[in-house]
Amino acid sequence: MIKGGQRIATATGVMLADPNGLGNPQQSAAESLFDPNYWSARRELKPVSGGRGSAWFVGPATQAWVLRHYRRGGFIARLSQDKYFWSGEDRVRAFAEWRLLDYLVQRGLRVPKPVAAFYRRSGMTYRCDLITHRVPDTQSLSAALAASPLPESTWWAIGAAIARFHGHGIDHADLNAHNILLDGNQDISVIDFDRGRLRAPGRWTSRNLRRLHRSLAKLSMSLPPDRFTPAEWKRLLAGYEAG
Repeated sequence: MIKGGQRIATATGVMLADPNGLGNPQQSAAESLFDPNYWSARRELKPVSGGRGSAWFVGPATQAWVLRHYRRGGFIARLSQDKYFWSGEDRVRAFAEWRLLDYLVQRGLRVPKPVAAFYRRSGMTYRCDLITHRVPDTQSLSAALAASPLPESTWWAIGAAIARFHGHGIDHADLNAHNILLDGNQDISVIDFDRGRLRAPGRWTSRNLRRLHRSLAKLSMSLPPDRFTPAEWKRLLAGYEAG
């Protein structure tokens, strides 16, 4: 289990952060960082497109954070949209993602740098949130494909980037076209590591790739036919094998 960060008790919950990166806020103010209304009152709140409407860009341009409230998907969301069963602090999903991101940043992988995680417990359930730095000057793979075809070199770079993550044993639970970010230099970043984990080499690497292929195939159904073809996927796999 990955460790890291400092545990900070707040008025009604617990926060995990590196105080040096967070600015070491007072306990009375810490929880407000995870409240969209706090940022809205400061006119520093902008919804992130896509997802379940539970992520926002927050803070001034010089700070550039992303706040995400954890929400359930699928059938279970009909029972509870954002409550998770309590099974110990080390199993809090926001804490696990914060620590995994911190681990990846320390190893030079291109992921959002974690700022702080927070949970509030109520009996046998809890709700949680995560703040990360925004990856600057990027767009998602899905948005890039919607705008224009991608050069072969970009597909190769995407495959090589995925190989680097797999080489570090990182199993991404939801590798899709929305969670891969591109910049103008063909540097590839990956976001949303909820339920991600470190694993020994195995079949899960192929499962990650199949999930990405399904995402691209579904996305391309509403796009011009030149945006994603077997040739693009072959180029991505070539980059993956080289990586």
